[in-house]
Amino acid sequence: MTIELAAAEYGAGPPVLVLHGLFGSGRNWASIAQKLAASHRVIALDLRNHGASPWAETMGYAEMAEDVRAFATARRLGRLAVIGHSMGGKTAMMLALGNPELVERLVVVDVAPARNPPTLLAYVRAMRALDLGRVRRRADADAPLTEAVPDAAVRAFLLQNLVIEGDRTSWRLNLAAIERGMAELAGFPAVRAGSAYAGPTLFVAGARSDYVRPEHEPTIRRLFPRARIERVAEAGHWVHAERPDAFLAVVAPFLSRSTQAG
Repeated sequence: MTIELAAAEYGAGPPVLVLHGLFGSGRNWASIAQKLAASHRVIALDLRNHGASPWAETMGYAEMAEDVRAFATARRLGRLAVIGHSMGGKTAMMLALGNPELVERLVVVDVAPARNPPTLLAYVRAMRALDLGRVRRRADADAPLTEAVPDAAVRAFLLQNLVIEGDRTSWRLNLAAIERGMAELAGFPAVRAGSAYAGPTLFVAGARSDYVRPEHEPTIRRLFPRARIERVAEAGHWVHAERPDAFLAVVAPFLSRSTQAG
């Protein structure tokens, strides 16, 4: 069963869907979306179990890609560009491989069609273990997460998902479903032999990240034969947040080609 996804929309023009990564939401992409909206209709989605979208028991990539396909079909968006980061990048790849007639071009941000490092499971468990009854502000949650999440910027990113309403604190994320699905989310589904997406594809990787490695390139080339791989200097996994101008310098011209092509 598909989930009716929440979305924020910016601008007008050829449609661009933005799919966030694990623990994120469409609002994390607001700054990038607003800049791309000068020449595109940018729609930043909240994937299932994230942001303002409904929760579900499961969240495999085939299911999430189907959620996105259903959204695009219901909105009658036609052929569109898709930008996906990390988990959203894998969802975008599955969407393009399964529905090539829908995806005009594809941008995959700092992820490969491969298994990721296993560090994120520790984040989920630490977040679930947090005693929300003692949390009245985000600072109260920061220290207990330090051992599992030593990077302060990553902790701040995760803690954006805390909802504090008076004396009640909750997570905007369905952490139970995320933990159940983590093994699948860390990997990439097997695709049918001979499957490939032949449209223009841009992989944008952080030069300081290890999510897109040289050994991934044969699989990338097999599944996405028109892929180009760009690495953004001095950027880690959150390329678009760490180096937004450099990210846009690579992505905006790639998207504009679809506009020029009509």
